[in-house]
Amino acid sequence: MALFWAILVSFLAYALLRLARLLGEATKLVSELADQAAPLLDDMADTVRRANEQLGRTDVITKQVAGVTQNVSAVTTVMSTVFGGPVVKAAAFSYGVRKALGNNRDAERAETRAALPARRGSGGSGSSGGSGRGRR
Repeated sequence: MALFWAILVSFLAYALLRLARLLGEATKLVSELADQAAPLLDDMADTVRRANEQLGRTDVITKQVAGVTQNVSAVTTVMSTVFGGPVVKAAAFSYGVRKALGNNRDAERAETRAALPARRGSGGSGSSGGSGRGRR
């Protein structure tokens, strides 16, 4: 029975020795990881800081573009008010003048067309079936 206890103690000693090595390796790995993680975290914090700076600049640019857009809108409103009314009035006036002159011309043409068949019918009943050309 003493041999059984000797083998059991030897086995437990071996298991504890292996466990000590495993814990030593794990400790070493964790310390190396901690040594590498600190610079990575510093780099990440620097990157986030730079990104925030860029976002701040973008925000300023966006606000400036919004201001320019409002200014352009105001100028457009002023220009349409200043020039829009007179231009529309001038266009309406020229349209009215064209229509008045066009209606006068249309009336003259209608009178001329109405007079043409009357002239044709009264002057040429004894002619030789022609179209009336060459009678003048």
